[in-house]
Amino acid sequence: MSYSTADSLPRVTLDDVRGAQKMLTGVARTTAMEGSRYLSQLVGAPVHLKCENLQRTGSFKLRGAYVRIAGLLPEERAAGVVAASAGNHAQGVALASSLLGVRSTVFMPTGAPLPKVAATRDYGAEVRLHGQVVDETLAAAQEYAAETGAVFIHPFDHPDIIAGQGTVGLEILEQCPEVRTIVVGIGGGGLAAGIAVAVKALRPDVRIIGVQAAGAAAYPPSLAAGRPVAIDNPSTMADGIKVGRPGDVPFRIVEELVDEVRTVSESHLSSALLLCLERAKLVVEPAGASPVAALLSEPGTFEGPVVALLSGGNVDPLLMQRILRHGMAASGRYLAVTLRLTDRPGALATLLGVLSVADANVLDVSHVRTDPRLGLTEVEVELHLETKGPEHCAEVGRALREAGYRVID
Repeated sequence: MSYSTADSLPRVTLDDVRGAQKMLTGVARTTAMEGSRYLSQLVGAPVHLKCENLQRTGSFKLRGAYVRIAGLLPEERAAGVVAASAGNHAQGVALASSLLGVRSTVFMPTGAPLPKVAATRDYGAEVRLHGQVVDETLAAAQEYAAETGAVFIHPFDHPDIIAGQGTVGLEILEQCPEVRTIVVGIGGGGLAAGIAVAVKALRPDVRIIGVQAAGAAAYPPSLAAGRPVAIDNPSTMADGIKVGRPGDVPFRIVEELVDEVRTVSESHLSSALLLCLERAKLVVEPAGASPVAALLSEPGTFEGPVVALLSGGNVDPLLMQRILRHGMAASGRYLAVTLRLTDRPGALATLLGVLSVADANVLDVSHVRTDPRLGLTEVEVELHLETKGPEHCAEVGRALREAGYRVID
């Protein structure tokens, strides 16, 4: 969907969101609101987590997809619907279509994680794998729509989608009426726009802060330019918010109603995912953890009570492993050290004894004996250690130096 002028853009109102809420009764869950003692202490004010990662299909996307498809005319439903997505939108469209008795076809990138492909099929969609990146997949879906007459269901750039996502905002106000700040991840902008429409109409005093990954932040330059601006090669582990250009409809709403858009680093994203898993016992994907990443990044800049929206929990197990390692490294719980030893029997055992006393867990050891930088009797040893945090890392380094070792890397 595109529009020539801002005046021609369709409006989304509080009544639209309330209508969507009635439509979603018995379809979408009213997801839990959980307090976080750790984040509350960090921020210096109450912090609550809105758990859309526990929504049906594992994300908020069912809300908008259902409202959009339910609003189709009978002849449009008969033609079926088509969507393009790497995961969450695909599953939302698939389940919504099945619930409404509408045939759905979903195009997914050839490299989409197998669990997400399988889940989309299980929800009733015909899945077609096409393209290496979402842009190629999107083009294929739009071509299919043009050829077959199927209705293309955009993931964020449609007023019905925005109204459906806005029902999250109504739930937040019902569950936490004293809220002062809502923090929400932004990709194309449909979720943030919908929440802003609902919340600002009822509580204009509530501050809404959007969060983007620094490597895929199209909103800051777009807001500066006063129009949607595309960025080249967005890159982030948070694929749920890796969108190269804001949607026309949500952009105007975000521009008008969202108070601020911030960016977060990959390290803060992985640390946030790890925190949700360890402290809140919640499986959250990187995009869903982006509000928590913002709290970790600048904890003293939020007026409480704060609601951080965990928008989704669909994360591939293999990606989860890599992100958890990254998050542990970012939080100072992995330590890689390289040092040189005299190549003689017992040298490594002595080194490991020092590390044992320092209570560092050795994960991996590698030896280099043939590097021209080494002396005839030297061996270079690289160690990967699991530690208890930055202070413990410093203690391990100090123990090695006191034992006479010189850490070279």
